[in-house]
Amino acid sequence: MEINVRGKNIDVTPSLEEYVQKKLSKLDKFFEENVDVQVVLAVTRDEHVVEITALYNSLILRSEESTGDMYASIDSAVDKIEKQVVKFRKKMNQRLRQNNHRQISDHLASGESEDQKLSEDDEEPKVVRTKQFILKPMNVEEAILQMNLLGHDFFVFNSADTETVSVVYRRKDGNYGLIEPEF
Repeated sequence: MEINVRGKNIDVTPSLEEYVQKKLSKLDKFFEENVDVQVVLAVTRDEHVVEITALYNSLILRSEESTGDMYASIDSAVDKIEKQVVKFRKKMNQRLRQNNHRQISDHLASGESEDQKLSEDDEEPKVVRTKQFILKPMNVEEAILQMNLLGHDFFVFNSADTETVSVVYRRKDGNYGLIEPEF
């Protein structure tokens, strides 16, 4: 696991970096391959914020936690990442088991309906609605205005500045975020 720790408004001490390394090392058991992990430790006002981003194949795992204590924030952020990893691995194992059950049930005439029954807990979320719309070129301020007029938490638009499809979204702190593709 490649762990890169950096600080914003804080000097990352060797003991702090060692603590992050120690906590994240418990996730090594979940990965067969090398995983790139970026950790940002920040201090804003009285809050100690920890952001962890892990890149595993094409999957991006991310957690952010803020408390009054940096070590508590690290613990909580690592716990969130661990839960995401466990959930992902469980989902992948279920998918593999379901595929194996389907292959076996195709070969066996009896028991077909028994193997294909899934409990509600095993069902994966489904796309229940598809929406298409015309992307009009606009700047970020117009997109935020449009998002607020619609009462949505995000808005997809064609950026007049970059000429790419971008997304504005409302953050938990009440501010806005902008997602722009990078090629």
